[in-house]
Amino acid sequence: MQFRCAVLDDFQNVASRYADWSTLRDRVEVVSFTEHFATEDELAAALADFDFVVTLRERVPFPASLLNRLPRLKLLIASGMRNSVIDHAAAKAGGVTVCGTQSSSTPPLELTWALLLGLARGIVQESSALRNGGPWQSTVGADLDGRTLGLLGLGRIGSRVAQVGLAFGMKVTAWSQNLTRERANEFGVELASSKEELLSSSDFVSVHLALGDRTRGLLGAAELALLKPTAFLINTSRAAIVDQDALLAALHEGRIAGAGIDVFDVEPLPADHPMRTAPRLLATPHLGYVSRANYERYYGQAVENIQAYLDGAPVRVLG
Repeated sequence: MQFRCAVLDDFQNVASRYADWSTLRDRVEVVSFTEHFATEDELAAALADFDFVVTLRERVPFPASLLNRLPRLKLLIASGMRNSVIDHAAAKAGGVTVCGTQSSSTPPLELTWALLLGLARGIVQESSALRNGGPWQSTVGADLDGRTLGLLGLGRIGSRVAQVGLAFGMKVTAWSQNLTRERANEFGVELASSKEELLSSSDFVSVHLALGDRTRGLLGAAELALLKPTAFLINTSRAAIVDQDALLAALHEGRIAGAGIDVFDVEPLPADHPMRTAPRLLATPHLGYVSRANYERYYGQAVENIQAYLDGAPVRVLG
């Protein structure tokens, strides 16, 4: 019997390049989808004839309503070892094995600094002007040395962002609901007394929190109003942590100097989404996890999971 495997959201059409799928050739037909399915009906129709599905991060929800429409599905593989948009109970009830892959914190760390530095030095504006015959020097860069970097979250990624900030000579402060002074001291970081104190005192604020009930909408209009008019906000974590409408208003009204955003309330962004045209915004299409090493890890371990499943061996069970 030959099985069928669907690879979702392979936007760059590179899944076949970053893993050796040949070990499955005799038993599995692999089909990559380079376009995103925007609705559950589209997804259910596309996946009806597949036994295995590989999905990237948490872009595609797999609720019970969808899983119940995929009776042929046997194995669902997500990149990373946590996925909040898969209904694990429904998958188990339907006999679907859910597993994951390892994921590195290095790519989102690096993208955070790409966005921060791009904003601070006006890289996009200056590069575009140079290429298009615009003015020679039109911005004045924001310094990092001696400025304050405020981190919302000091976990696996936030702690590494802090180390880079310290290397730039920045004062680094951090806050989260569970952050202790001992944890902050471990990384040479000051513990902010409150979220409000961190926001009002920072020149750059970067979000590195997991999305949950306590962090959804953590930065709304009232919180964004605390930022200095010269401050920059960077979010490579989850879009729902920052109120999108409040952020758009702050950008349009010039109440903050700018924002670097890699995550959005709808992905991919519709052509008419206001984030595409917002001023003072350096935006990237959720590139935080997109790197060669991570793709090799994701797709390589996806192949390993499929091979293990076919051979009756243990797979990397999603946490």
